[in-house]
Amino acid sequence: MNNPLIKLSQRIGYSFNDESLVQLALTHRSCGNKNNERLEFLGDSIVNFVIAEALYRKFPQAKEGQLSRLRADMVRGTTLAEIAREFELGEFLQLGSGELKSGGHNRESILADVVEAIIGAIYLDSGMAVANEQILNWYESRLAGLTLDAVIKDAKTRLQEHLQKSKHRLPKYEVTEIFGQAHDQKFKVSCWVEKLPEITVGIGSSRRFAEQSAAEKALKALGVE
Repeated sequence: MNNPLIKLSQRIGYSFNDESLVQLALTHRSCGNKNNERLEFLGDSIVNFVIAEALYRKFPQAKEGQLSRLRADMVRGTTLAEIAREFELGEFLQLGSGELKSGGHNRESILADVVEAIIGAIYLDSGMAVANEQILNWYESRLAGLTLDAVIKDAKTRLQEHLQKSKHRLPKYEVTEIFGQAHDQKFKVSCWVEKLPEITVGIGSSRRFAEQSAAEKALKALGVE
């Protein structure tokens, strides 16, 4: 019998006792009211806690700010989507017709959400100890490769801290344009900084990436390394 859930279990290293949980975890909101949003909410909290504890134990000398930045990098959508692609979760997703047509199986936000939903489902299926073990297994290579030397503040954080230190107003970001096909949208964001005569503009595949790009250009214009 060709059961896709068996293939999924082999990839993620976990077999569900209650298959309805994993079916729900794989169901995007475009399919209707019965979807994975609640499981995603649960999984988001669990993965944040597990990674926070792992970092706390791995770096006993680290300060709170360093741990926060490391955790943010480990649990952000891009990292979760990378995990989803490693397991090739896209082929198991249940999507509505609109998302199917627009390439939802490969969309970063959808892939990130399904990883969190599966974590939530594992927790409900087997409890916290098993969910903790699964998350650490999935993150093993990423955690092993982390060092405190690698903690680099993102451009938005660096820009904000620079302006606060010099007692200037915080930057203002505004999405000025969204363009491209539905499955490959691009965002254009402007960044206003009181100290600069002109706004800086960033373009990215998400609002977040576009804001980071605009902030990076503002830092360069300010002469901040």
